[in-house]
Amino acid sequence: MTLNVAFDAPADNWNKYSVALARACDRAGLSVDLRRDHPPDQVDYLIYTPRGGPMLDFSKFNRLRAVLSLWAGVEHIVVNDTLRVPLTRMVDSGMREGMVEWVCAHVLRYHLDIDRNITSQSGIWDPQIPPLARNRQVGFLGLGALGQACASAVAALNFNVSGWSQSQKSIANVTFYGRDSLADLLKTCEILVLLLPLTEGTENIVNAQTLAQLPTGARILNPGRGALIDDIALLAALNSGHIAHATLDVFRTEPLPADDPYWAHPNVTVTPHIASETRPETAAQMVAENIRRFETGQDPLFLVDRDTGY
Repeated sequence: MTLNVAFDAPADNWNKYSVALARACDRAGLSVDLRRDHPPDQVDYLIYTPRGGPMLDFSKFNRLRAVLSLWAGVEHIVVNDTLRVPLTRMVDSGMREGMVEWVCAHVLRYHLDIDRNITSQSGIWDPQIPPLARNRQVGFLGLGALGQACASAVAALNFNVSGWSQSQKSIANVTFYGRDSLADLLKTCEILVLLLPLTEGTENIVNAQTLAQLPTGARILNPGRGALIDDIALLAALNSGHIAHATLDVFRTEPLPADDPYWAHPNVTVTPHIASETRPETAAQMVAENIRRFETGQDPLFLVDRDTGY
């Protein structure tokens, strides 16, 4: 049987994904008719990314079996009351590898104080030897698929790694802190990495209170979601010197406006949402695998829990 698979995402995404998706479905043994213009009532599976406009009315897709998001974050989809079918989020191998590389690079950058040597070519010989990685505390907020991969990679570099999650996790060489132990984790963190999903419970989780619980001179990496941070509180903590530096890859408004204070702050590094990107070849494989799983009655990968929002 041929499955009607609709691609509802910006046109430039179609140009990137169409060949990769066709190839991946063929390799998975799926017969699909992949188009952008299937009538809604003829669609079996919908490959989807929100476009920033009005929310899609999923109720028009009356034979739809599942929505397959190309994004890791699904906070813009789970709030759609018309969605009545399973929703999967994207965590492909390319995204995972890219996130690991970005996080490890900036953890090492902070650990070795690389910025100091790059920006202080003053002619003054002033060696400052960093501690060994095993004496540096790195904490992760969020231990989902990406958080676990990054925490494990940083631990493999011999850092002292801890992680916080609202659900129990067991990760080799990572000390786990549960739902009620956030303050206990924060007080240990010299470097804090944010990889939580964005939900009502995690929005502004980095605020004046939680920033105060970090040690003086702590540094923050946010490749997760911009709204995890109370921006006013972070700027105040940076201005006071309590937080030494923040490297931010994600923001409430993207692209980050040219007049945003983060751009000009001497203790902030802005990267333009490059920590990890969905890559067509590996993402297409994940989409095809999940369609195959739905069709054969197996549990899909990265199925979203509508109650928790991720």
